[in-house]
This record gives sequence, structure tokens and C-alpha cells, in this order.
Amino acid sequence: MTQPAPAADLPALDLAAARRTLDAQPFSRLLGARITAFGDGGATLELDVREELQQQNGHLHGGVVSYAADNAITFAAGTALGPAVLTGGFSIQYVRPARGRVLVARAEVVHSGRRQAVVRCDLVTVDEAGAERVCAVAQGTVLSAGAAQG
Repeated sequence: MTQPAPAADLPALDLAAARRTLDAQPFSRLLGARITAFGDGGATLELDVREELQQQNGHLHGGVVSYAADNAITFAAGTALGPAVLTGGFSIQYVRPARGRVLVARAEVVHSGRRQAVVRCDLVTVDEAGAERVCAVAQGTVLSAGAAQG
């Protein structure tokens, strides 16, 4: 099995590369997700709240919130582990119903080793006036693809 490259040997990753990777995900395109920040151990993913993404009570569906957490966590870990990463697992706590104009998932690496990273993600909704409100928090473990196959 090939070991992940040391951090100094990782290919250069930048916002443009992260956007190309996200665009290569059909589900992310379906949701209209976009990466707005990427690098230095963090990533921010956003998506517009639309009626077809809501549940029966008019809140953003929890599955959409969970998707945003998962992808933001994985992208943030990629800044530390390189581009070939997979989610090992994550947990999410829904704080309040997600209502607003935009969902923002901000993820930051808490700890990273050679094969895995632990990442925290705060999810907020932004209303028409630009005010943010926390709707969920998540934490996950991301593995380098080589470690996940071993």
C-alpha cells in the first residue's frame, strides 16, 4: 500500500481546484452547492435555500444540512491530507430548524496526522438582512484514501 505523501510533498491545492472537485460531484451540482473559501485547514461551502430542498414544515431538510456538513468537513481535511480523502464518519447536532436564504457550512481542521484529520463544522443560515443563525454543529473524521483502503 502506498503511504500518503508528507504535507510538504502534497500537490498544490487552491480554491479553483476545490471548485473543480465540487463541480465534478453530480449531487453537489444538483443542490447548487459552491465552495467560497478553501485553504489553511478550512473550507466553507454554501448553498441557496430553495423550496425543493425543504421538508414539509418549510425548513431546510436535515439531509441537506448533513450533506453540507459532510462535504465541508471533507474539503477542510483535504487542505491538510491532500486531495484523495474520504469521510470516515461524522456526527451532527441540529440546534434549530434551518430557515433563511443561504446555508453556510464552515469547517476547520482541529487535528491532523499523516492518515486522518478531525474536523469541526459550524452550520449557519443567513437571512435576507445578512444575519447569521446557527442551525447545526458537526464533527467528523476524514481519512486519506490510502488509509481508507488499507
